[in-house]
Amino acid sequence: MIRIGILGDIGSGKSYIARCFGYPVFNADKEVSKLYKSDLKVFKKLKKSLPKFINSFPISKIEITKAILANQNNLKKIIKIIHQEVRNKMNVFLRKNKKKKFIILDIPLLLENKINNKRDILVFVESKQSDILRKLKSRNNFNKELYKKFKRIQLPISYKKKKSHYIIKNNFNKKSARKNVKDILERI
Repeated sequence: MIRIGILGDIGSGKSYIARCFGYPVFNADKEVSKLYKSDLKVFKKLKKSLPKFINSFPISKIEITKAILANQNNLKKIIKIIHQEVRNKMNVFLRKNKKKKFIILDIPLLLENKINNKRDILVFVESKQSDILRKLKSRNNFNKELYKKFKRIQLPISYKKKKSHYIIKNNFNKKSARKNVKDILERI
């Protein structure tokens, strides 16, 4: 199995590019959402760690957002609890798909949390900052302050780009995205 890790800025189109590969995708953001909605153990840990903010199950994104915006340390507490669970889910995904030729890792903090391994092929999704901001602002739950807090915990974009084996210039055009992905798969 060849692991392909997708890197890029928040809102650069990583999840779309990941799906374009046509192989099983581990999407960390979706897994986090599922944990908030259905994992009672996660709820209890978060409630114990952030009793002023986490009050009801399933956990609402509003509660999480308020906790993060109130204090940067709250984000660290959330990450400590959530990332171990996401890592466990990823290990199950890897075992389930071990016979696949490729698997795609769509994990926003792949390098930051040292989830990647040395043999992973890293693909950086590059998008113009103006396109990214336009896309983010069109999301109904976009919060500029939350965006800034998440940016602070990420490695610099230049570092991620330098670490990558391939770069896809994403102009948010489906045809060119598919062509770029196809080219990369042919080169691997």
